[in-house]
Amino acid sequence: MSAKKNPVEEAAEMGEDRQAVLSSVGQGRFLSGMRGFTVVWVGQLVSLLGTGMTRFALTIWAWQVTGEATALALVGFFSFAPTVLMSPVAGAIVDRSNRKMVMMLSDLAAGLATAAVLLLQASGRLEIWHLYVTGAFTGAFQAFQFPAYSAAVTMMIQKEQYGRANGMIGLAGSASNILAPILAGILIGTVGITGIMAFDVITFVVAIGALLLIHIPQPASSGEGRERRSLWKDSVYGFKYIYERPSLLGLLLIFLAVNLALSLSFTLLAPMILARTGDNTILLGTVQSAFEVGGVAGGLIMSAWGGPRRRVNGVLAGMALSFVFGQILMGLGRGPYVWAVAAFSTLFILPIVNGCSQAIWQAKVPPAVQGRVFATRRLIAQISNPVGTVLAGPLADYVFGPAMMPGGALTPVFD
Repeated sequence: MSAKKNPVEEAAEMGEDRQAVLSSVGQGRFLSGMRGFTVVWVGQLVSLLGTGMTRFALTIWAWQVTGEATALALVGFFSFAPTVLMSPVAGAIVDRSNRKMVMMLSDLAAGLATAAVLLLQASGRLEIWHLYVTGAFTGAFQAFQFPAYSAAVTMMIQKEQYGRANGMIGLAGSASNILAPILAGILIGTVGITGIMAFDVITFVVAIGALLLIHIPQPASSGEGRERRSLWKDSVYGFKYIYERPSLLGLLLIFLAVNLALSLSFTLLAPMILARTGDNTILLGTVQSAFEVGGVAGGLIMSAWGGPRRRVNGVLAGMALSFVFGQILMGLGRGPYVWAVAAFSTLFILPIVNGCSQAIWQAKVPPAVQGRVFATRRLIAQISNPVGTVLAGPLADYVFGPAMMPGGALTPVFD
């Protein structure tokens, strides 16, 4: 007589829809499915808004205290580097742990770091190096957030809803990028930096509270990638998994190339516009705002639509269009209207591209290994950003800039 199986194991053997069964397991006082995801999404949106406001306020503080762009760059470096370096280990730990608990601990760590900066600022003891330390601390825990969040979405909702959910996640990022600087700019004169950071701490409480209300099923204990390995072997598992699957590797390499091209373009965008408009900062701000408005519009469309049925078509067609608008039209444009249209169109398309890509990965990668695979995928994709940033300046100053000067090789094109 065989042992009694749980509902998830029975569904796997019978060929039933795994997501539907997992949504039914753990019902009761917790929200699940799309309703549960929406609650988490609202909590994360509020948290992103608070984080963006704090980042804006501390950027102003750091500039006023140091007057150095290097200090601002170092704050960004110490926040970003630990996220990248910790990603493989973070993915391995996510797959070994409760995804809901990992997300809560990540939010808690960020909240504690903000609270520490708040206390230092309120007591008049805040120094620039404190931002390096707290940024590195937050960045290390942020490495856990993306793989845990992505893997949690896979387990919470139906496969058909992946596109909509990823569109909503992209919308949250774009909306916070628009609203956070505006709200921080309004509030900094009334409540000050301490007031803004106090609000940020509250937003982390909201995010954690939202997670307490929902149920995130764990993947079945059996299946691919669930066997116990050392932490080191689990950390490199994502690289091996992607390398052995040419279709996923090819998709990732395409993203790597496109991200490199976009990072080169975005790094040079401000110098290009300022150089062509006589240092007109208002026009630069208008073009940059057009990017974020386009991102919000694209996120709204993706949230309502869910993307094309053949996700790969959405990825490839979207990439082609983003290259046309973000590279060709933006580069050849001579005035603010063309630049604004190119900016809006580029960010309008990217939520659809990213949503379709994320849905492909969520559908193709078994839930039990998504933490490791998604962390590795993020690491590889993000490497292009610092590389593009480093290459952009020398290429502009010593290669393409001279080529566009009178008598240069590219003068007939840009004259």
